[in-house]
Amino acid sequence: MIQHWILPLVFILAGLLGGIITEKIIFTRLHKFVTSRRIPGSAVIFRSLNRMPFFWCFLAGFYGATVSYRPEPDVAELLLKIITSSFLYTVTVVFARLTAGFVNVFFRRTDGFSASLLSNVAKVAVLVLGTLIVLQTLGVQITPILTTLGVGGLAVGLALQDTLANLFSGFYLIISKQVRTGDYVKLDSGNHEGYVTDITWRNTTIKELSNNVIIVPNSKLASAIFTNYHLPVKEITLTMNVGVSYDSDLEKVERVTVKVAKEVMEEIAPELTANEPYIRFNEFADYSINFTLYMRVNEFFDQRLARHLLVKKLHKSYHKEGITIPFPARDVYLQSNGSKNGAMTLE
Repeated sequence: MIQHWILPLVFILAGLLGGIITEKIIFTRLHKFVTSRRIPGSAVIFRSLNRMPFFWCFLAGFYGATVSYRPEPDVAELLLKIITSSFLYTVTVVFARLTAGFVNVFFRRTDGFSASLLSNVAKVAVLVLGTLIVLQTLGVQITPILTTLGVGGLAVGLALQDTLANLFSGFYLIISKQVRTGDYVKLDSGNHEGYVTDITWRNTTIKELSNNVIIVPNSKLASAIFTNYHLPVKEITLTMNVGVSYDSDLEKVERVTVKVAKEVMEEIAPELTANEPYIRFNEFADYSINFTLYMRVNEFFDQRLARHLLVKKLHKSYHKEGITIPFPARDVYLQSNGSKNGAMTLE
């Protein structure tokens, strides 16, 4: 009796040992080799195969043990169905992971964005299809199941109207390309703005510059008025208002200001220097002649650094060139009985 168990145990132990060797040695070394060669899509493939070689080797050992033990026909048939269904399901899981991974890779390369909504829907679709195949392999009739799912889906849809509204709104946002992950958006409330980090089946996640996270339901975002600073392109025109004194040489002011703006562009956006900065005088104010500086930067966030550098460099250059940036001044006349009028200037 003991000898009857020796061969099945050997198969099981061989499967376990083969799984450990495959997972820890062969799979790990192959992963390092492929990573060093930077083969496209290799990261997705290895993530999809995580832990699967060990499980397949174990199933192979269990199959060998079942065949060598030769149990009763009914028991043998049941064990073989369990092995087959387990193998098919693991293959389904691998294909679901591959599908989700390559969907993300495809959209990231073609449109420059990725959203977990698309990858999750693709993953669920593959899992459902694979599960139906496994059930059919086990001899389960799937037609009644599909009918039940159809009727039950109608009831669930009526009960989950808000969830479905967010789901389809998420699809609308992605398909219309009004919002993509990585875009900088500002909501119509004016209090919230930041980078879109993900679009899920229910919410859109926006990360503020302060590292806080804003969660907006997809249906709310789809119907809201918002500004996307990355559409139609990421490049944006920075505008900065400046004032100089009335005794300034405006030709000199324009020349010095444009020169400083070019220096700033060379520092933070050298690829945009073909778009030369320019200024436009627009107002005779109470104590200054005002103008607006226009220059291109790579994206919305770069405006902060550009303004910082412009203020520093303009202040230094204006001081060197004798250009005055005026500040408010007002003459106040004081009058008292029997005395001469006096004047005092308040700054």
